[in-house]
Amino acid sequence: MRKIIFIALILCVSLLIISPSSFALDVKRKMLENGLTLMIVERHNLPVVKVSVGISAGSLYEPETKAGLADLVANMLNEGTKNRTAQQISGEIEFVGGSVGASGGEDYITVSLSVLKKDLNLGFDLLSDIILNPVFPEDELKKKIERTKAGLIAQEEDPGFIASRDFKKAIFGSHPYGRLAAGSAQTLDHITRDDLISFHSGYYAPNNAVMAVVGDVTPEEAEAMINKYFAQWKNRKIAPPSLQSIVMQTEQKIITVDKDLTQATIILGHLGVSRDNPDYYVLSVMNYILGGGGFGSRLMQNIREDKGLVYDIHSFFEPDKYSGSFQVGLQTKNESANTAIEEVLREIEKIRKEPVSDMELSDAQSFLTGSFPMKIETSSRIAGFLVAVEYYGLGLDYIDNYPNFINSVTKEEVLRVANKYLHPDNYTLVVVAKEKEAAVKKRFDK
Repeated sequence: MRKIIFIALILCVSLLIISPSSFALDVKRKMLENGLTLMIVERHNLPVVKVSVGISAGSLYEPETKAGLADLVANMLNEGTKNRTAQQISGEIEFVGGSVGASGGEDYITVSLSVLKKDLNLGFDLLSDIILNPVFPEDELKKKIERTKAGLIAQEEDPGFIASRDFKKAIFGSHPYGRLAAGSAQTLDHITRDDLISFHSGYYAPNNAVMAVVGDVTPEEAEAMINKYFAQWKNRKIAPPSLQSIVMQTEQKIITVDKDLTQATIILGHLGVSRDNPDYYVLSVMNYILGGGGFGSRLMQNIREDKGLVYDIHSFFEPDKYSGSFQVGLQTKNESANTAIEEVLREIEKIRKEPVSDMELSDAQSFLTGSFPMKIETSSRIAGFLVAVEYYGLGLDYIDNYPNFINSVTKEEVLRVANKYLHPDNYTLVVVAKEKEAAVKKRFDK
């Protein structure tokens, strides 16, 4: 009996640990005078502070002829400032066991800081220095461009990279979402140091940014750091991005790439939804049942377990600020490519026609709500998560509301969004394979 009670207690504790409500965050949000949106979460269990700064300066804002510019600006931030060389930046932060750096993106770029509480002054000094005062050294820029071009050449050997690149280009066309954030060899050759300086001065402004500070810090301490080290960061007028329209395709588009491979790499999909789409939560449940739920998904059960055609198959909606994509990805033998594609289309058609079962719906809701706290289990993840919540306008109560959004989904709604957002007649299919063996059909009919 004592053993049973002990096990019951363990289970209760486990449920409390994974309960989404137990991860509710007390977020302090404030708009500063210079336009910077500041979000703070106090966590005093460890003497560590994590900072994430999201700046609306991703590849959406660069001209097509200079694709890769936004990525270069972000990746060059810590390559030298008006006050420090690249070696001094890395030396100072490594000496205290912290980290500071930046990465590019399509919608926004991210600058991150990790530092012990006792080194908060140094951390904010470095963070502000690389955001406000980068000098983009000419020699480092040339090296960065050459390394990027070499990386692009190396990726041409990766069938997954080729399939993803060609898929994005096919569904988004000339919109920035349709090209690589890293750019191409041709566009990189047109980028100059003056381009980086101009891009930085145009978009790296506080009224175009969100800062999340999480850890062993009070709101007063965080604001004092910002007032001290970001006092010179002034707001300015930001030019909106000039974007091409994105149009849903109305026919099948089949792209084959001939490679001497034994396995065919396949992506099938079409346009999806933007992150602020109100149907996003119902789509998350529907996609979990279709192909997002690992071994429990219909695609995995049919095409791997029943047919034995793949080791892995998955589907997902990738939402961005202005649009998104729906994709099914798999690898199979060249000879079984057509059969696997037909089975994918069959499952998409099925979930559009027949309601999902009570058990499928319940399993999807349990997993999505139960795994949600893992997205915010560390201070770094919370900081990055808050930037995304603010950028996409999800609301500070998003974390509290998420379980209700998922648990209120019904079978009827799953059927509705499957019909609305899945298009088994009009899609892009990219197959990277040995063409002679794969012999991909010119058209797939129901």
